[in-house]
Amino acid sequence: MSSAKDGRSRDHIRPGIPVRIVQKKDQRSGRMTEGTVREILTGSSFHPHGIKVRLTDGTVGRVQEIRNPEG
Repeated sequence: MSSAKDGRSRDHIRPGIPVRIVQKKDQRSGRMTEGTVREILTGSSFHPHGIKVRLTDGTVGRVQEIRNPEG
């Protein structure tokens, strides 16, 4: 079983953590992009499609998976 957390709850996400997101342009294909959270853009505590974040490289998308920083 994976130790990845759900990306739909804002309290699981904070700047500096590694995540996998889906960008708007990739929603149909489900292609994910990996990166590190720079800022959280969703104001609510929960979003059914994933909390929207901006990664350190400027990419914006919804968190699908929170990666384990130890591996």
